[in-house]
Amino acid sequence: MISFLDLRKVNSKFEKELKDAAIRVIDSGYYLMGKELSSFEENYSKFCRTKFCIGVGNGLDALRLIFKAYIELGLMQKGDEIIVPANTYIASVLAITDNALKPVFVDPDEETFNLDSNKIEKVINSKTKAILTVHLYGQISADQLMLKLCQKYNLKLIEDAAQSHGAEWEGRISGGIGDAAAHSFYPGKNLGALGDAGAVTTNDKKLAQVISALRNYGSHIKYKNKYQGLNSRLDEIQAAFLNVKLKYINEDIESRRFVAKYYLENIKNKKVILPKLLKENQHVWHLFVIKSNKRDELQKYLSENKIETLIHYPISPYNQKCYEYLEHKSFNQLEDRILSIPINSIICIDELQHCVTTLNKF
Repeated sequence: MISFLDLRKVNSKFEKELKDAAIRVIDSGYYLMGKELSSFEENYSKFCRTKFCIGVGNGLDALRLIFKAYIELGLMQKGDEIIVPANTYIASVLAITDNALKPVFVDPDEETFNLDSNKIEKVINSKTKAILTVHLYGQISADQLMLKLCQKYNLKLIEDAAQSHGAEWEGRISGGIGDAAAHSFYPGKNLGALGDAGAVTTNDKKLAQVISALRNYGSHIKYKNKYQGLNSRLDEIQAAFLNVKLKYINEDIESRRFVAKYYLENIKNKKVILPKLLKENQHVWHLFVIKSNKRDELQKYLSENKIETLIHYPISPYNQKCYEYLEHKSFNQLEDRILSIPINSIICIDELQHCVTTLNKF
């Protein structure tokens, strides 16, 4: 079976460095808010070309803290509306509703799977305060129209950069395009920790200061709590692991681009619709997602031919039971047609050939 993602194999090439990092942290006797975290925050902010990076517990908390900070700064209030793509992972929406804000769903583009900027303006009103754009599957979801709309209506542009570490757009890196960005380092991400981990990047000093306090019980100084905060700190051992893997992220991206290019050039079956790569974007291919009107049949066929696939995501947020109270309308039913096929930094050419041959025979 060609595994969709074998994390043991992925991390095996970092084994010695990861073990050395773990020993270093264990021997230090300092496990939270120490040198490893400071080092990673500095390194990752440089990588994203931003002034500030705040390490937090996970990607969901990164988004939650951004909205919470904007509320503390008086730039948002309960009941305000946030535009968000209809096909994102539910974490994007949970961060909005957790802060008593209202998600307003907008359809994605059928070819790129990202938020369709042409459909944004018609849902903007006086309560709209931000666009939460999600760089889904690894391709930047931003364009000049989106930026112009933010400027025209005084909206914040918030990036959900959980899947797009290192992706580029017009000379800017994912995490440094909008006003603030949330990053996830879930183990399966391109830059994955060995547990939960996340970060916020921004060039806004005030926002960074508030988020730094909010992640630590709302406190800048121990036992003095300016805000009603959270406990969401990126711990020393995960920061140390991320520092190791960050050194190799560009190498990993190139491996993924090789796999994606192979698929794009060699999959020739008309029953399989390939993702669209935008010329002005740099895609980092966290996922390679195809479409088929016979998706379930195709997934069964691939499994029978020893190729593991996944669906990202089988139920869109607006169809989840927890959001049945929200306004509903008809959205593109991408979840019925999409299928993620294997892509990672360790897949070998024989496995790629088998995937392509099998897909072409479907």
